[in-house]
Amino acid sequence: MQNLPCPQTGADVSDYRIYTGNCIDILPDLPEKSAGLIFADPPYNLQLKQELYRPNQTRVDGVDDTWDQFASFESYDEFTRQWLNACRRVLADDGTIWVIGSYHNIFRVGKIMMDLGFWILNDVQWHKSNPMPNFRGVRFTNATETLIWAKKSENQKKYTFNHQVMKQFNDGKQMTSVWQIPLCTGKERIKDENGKKAHSTQKPEALLQRVILSSSNEGDLVLDPFLGSGTTCAVARKLNRRSIGIEQDPRYVEMAEHRLNGYLGSEQ
Repeated sequence: MQNLPCPQTGADVSDYRIYTGNCIDILPDLPEKSAGLIFADPPYNLQLKQELYRPNQTRVDGVDDTWDQFASFESYDEFTRQWLNACRRVLADDGTIWVIGSYHNIFRVGKIMMDLGFWILNDVQWHKSNPMPNFRGVRFTNATETLIWAKKSENQKKYTFNHQVMKQFNDGKQMTSVWQIPLCTGKERIKDENGKKAHSTQKPEALLQRVILSSSNEGDLVLDPFLGSGTTCAVARKLNRRSIGIEQDPRYVEMAEHRLNGYLGSEQ
């Protein structure tokens, strides 16, 4: 692991490091051009106006966290511009970035990425095989999220794409840009002390597995500026990559550390 500057809080082991704080504050302190791959799952800015209930009148446990709330589209855009610009500085000249989002934010994020100089390679559709229904029946069931895969600039000559590895996920055929993967459920879903999901937008490890295997090699450094429950670092470790995660909520940091320490303990 590189000798990166480290705040007073957070975990520090041989192959991963977790920083506690706002990524906009921490990213400028990381070495320039040090990350071979960045995966970002930023706030969606869902703009929820009212609570959602199922037909049986039970409340849907949706995304209503304070970290997903912004005063305006302008404030969200400025936040997006700041963290993407900071990520671009840390991204290696032969690296790539993946950003995942819903229809609420991904188009705004994509426009800002292009304005900053990123060059989009693909938009990948994560097709959820078990999506949450549209309980009111007033729209189509939202069964996808979009991942933007981009290189640092239009003129970037080299980047990692493990084409043959991806074919193994698709019966030996070229992998398409539609990935059918179920939502995170069962034992993989981290629960709190009350048995409820601990993080509202925990991503399935299978999704991160494809991202990391496709776009990095063993030993590479993977950065996640919105670590949440720690999925990126956990999968990176399983795939023999080094990783850095940044998370501002101490509860999620504790959750991620426990998760990573569990993987460490299970292999000793």
